[in-house]
Amino acid sequence: MKPNFRTILLAGLTAFGVSLVLTSCDKTITEPVRPAYAPADVDASAGTWKTYILTSPTAVTIASPAATTSTAYQTELTNLKNSSVNLSDKQRAAVEYWGAGAVYRWNEIARELAAKYNLPPASNAEGKYPVPDANNPLADPAFPFANPPYAARTLAYLSVAQYDALVAAWNYKYQFNRLAPSRIDAAVKPSLPVSALPSYPSEDAVVANASYAILVAMFPGEVGYLAGKLAEHQWSRLWAGMNVQSDITAGADLGTQVGARVMARARTDGMGAANNQTLTAGMIAAAKERGQSMVWESQESPARPPMLPNYGAVGLWNFDRATLVKIRPGVAPQPGSEQFRKELEELQNIQKNQTREQARIANYWADGAGSYTPPGHWHRYAANAAHDAKFSEVRMARTLALLGTTLQDAGVCCWETKFYYYTPRPQQFGVKTSVGLPNFPSYTSGHSTFSGAAAEVLGYIFPNRANEFTAAAKEASESRVYGMIHFRSDCEVGLQCGKNIGSYAVLRGKADGSGL
Repeated sequence: MKPNFRTILLAGLTAFGVSLVLTSCDKTITEPVRPAYAPADVDASAGTWKTYILTSPTAVTIASPAATTSTAYQTELTNLKNSSVNLSDKQRAAVEYWGAGAVYRWNEIARELAAKYNLPPASNAEGKYPVPDANNPLADPAFPFANPPYAARTLAYLSVAQYDALVAAWNYKYQFNRLAPSRIDAAVKPSLPVSALPSYPSEDAVVANASYAILVAMFPGEVGYLAGKLAEHQWSRLWAGMNVQSDITAGADLGTQVGARVMARARTDGMGAANNQTLTAGMIAAAKERGQSMVWESQESPARPPMLPNYGAVGLWNFDRATLVKIRPGVAPQPGSEQFRKELEELQNIQKNQTREQARIANYWADGAGSYTPPGHWHRYAANAAHDAKFSEVRMARTLALLGTTLQDAGVCCWETKFYYYTPRPQQFGVKTSVGLPNFPSYTSGHSTFSGAAAEVLGYIFPNRANEFTAAAKEASESRVYGMIHFRSDCEVGLQCGKNIGSYAVLRGKADGSGL
């Protein structure tokens, strides 16, 4: 019998670096302690890698550092020695936490925020669903509603900002070539591994400030929390004896500059019009003109407006609009057709005879309200894989940027397809879903599209683990059939479309100068 993804996953826990407790009802994920490491390769040439937003690594600038023989630098060394001794338990815990990696931890923070805000607005006394207000983010309903497209876009911009900022940082690191403090003064005793990477500007400060710029824009109600994380991260480098203050100041300046440029792109990518409900009547009419015999309708009471009907018009990363049209899947099986009848019968049979294994798979991959959604699920896999491989900060950022941009592209393409065809969901034919009730058309499956794209990218970055990611994507796709929330064609076509979308990110990766 061919092993399913659960078998592969359990056999490969060490490789994934995660410990999972899996039952039909329990989705508990226990992450191990993530130790600090010196990267397997510092990627000294990364300052020449292709960026996303920056026209060149020198498009942002930092001041030249003081000479290590200068009075100013020697004073910084003295201050560093004083800062890195007699640490409190809280300070040591912060050093250990951030020592797992700057990119790793800020991606984790973003995922946790996405889960916190992944709560669809409830209806009010008037039977309407209030729209979250970015200008009043802590009101009810809170802003944002971090649904899968929102989470995918957030993680894409976060990872692009981290990556572009680190490419620029690597350029300046090797231009100024200032060694780590402990390599200049043996009296400095760092509490984390020290590599041969130059220390100016601090890569941790670069990532911290670039990440802060993105996340305070995406989660404006979390400014205080994020400011606390930013300060703790910067201080942790002093407590660990890893950077003098001028390393951190320069890194913070660079990261802030890049974060602002990336957010400038985000503000013009069309997301502001993604929830334009005035377009839906025209979308429905166009779908019917194309031959759609029955269209999606909300099954909630009161009826909920469709989620982000115009997200398909949001900007893309790895290809253009003409390509989106070219790779858009063909029409779904129509109600009344033989293929549709077979797929509906399959769901009806699962509803009557769902196995424990099918229920487990459906629940594990549900990634519904209160979770960090399928894009976050895949970012966790990628971050853990990159950590296990001991990637440098810049290579981990590249990994997550390739993944993040392809997941946003997948969301855009999937939502464009959904509202192009406006197909009904199984629940309109009496099928009871076990994993929630999405308020948007059925074809194609978002889980499948996200997962196909992710597996394609991660299989390219980690070729020795490609089979694992392919198996994960297949199981994620099939989970939507087992959860009776999608027809099989929604899933199979979505998975293939996702793979096509991921191939464009792979092409970019092969041409970015990273040597992979």
